[in-house]
Amino acid sequence: MSAERGVLYIATGAAHAEAARRSAASVRETNPGLGIALFTDQGVSGPEFDRVLPVPDPHRRSKVDHLGATPFAETLYLDSDTRVRDDLTDLYRLLERFELACALRDAAVTRHRDPRGKGDVPVAFPEYNGGVMLYGGSERVRAFMAEWARAYAALGRAADQRSLRDTLWASDLRIAVLTPRYNARRFDPVAWFLRGERPAILHMNRFHPTKRRAVHALLDPVLGR
Repeated sequence: MSAERGVLYIATGAAHAEAARRSAASVRETNPGLGIALFTDQGVSGPEFDRVLPVPDPHRRSKVDHLGATPFAETLYLDSDTRVRDDLTDLYRLLERFELACALRDAAVTRHRDPRGKGDVPVAFPEYNGGVMLYGGSERVRAFMAEWARAYAALGRAADQRSLRDTLWASDLRIAVLTPRYNARRFDPVAWFLRGERPAILHMNRFHPTKRRAVHALLDPVLGR
């Protein structure tokens, strides 16, 4: 496993660990040169992961606690409900100029104002999706991850997106916004055709172990499992 560049998963519970394994298999197929690591509370083994690391205190968003402990110098964190469908070399090039890259979240940001009045984040500042995150391994980035974990814990481990947004606003990291190609949230072949590009990372409910529905099986021949 190269310590320079890799994909990181943080998945607790048997269902999410299995979903992470499926996602990692798609990385192996499309990007065989990348290292793949998993933080989990499950006994996981197999060719999909180069390294499996423990999660001693699992909770719903354990990823917030372990993102800074990545074994890679350049890390792409992926939620377990993702599939990689293309080469990611160009994506990692963002780290030549930026310290962190995220996609914008679909939801409006206004509801994420801190009700205690301490956040004071402008409504115009976007909310980022924490399910696909590219970041470097500098001390500045690791300190940011630690601060996010503290902010998340202070909110009772119940607001990972809001605490991410608040912590990003307070930081001075250089942030890049990923294009929709790297966080495709919906099956939209018309939009993909009009843009002239297919998505590189699918991030959809149909891959989620608890959100997948019977209708999603109709897309399996197109998008795979």
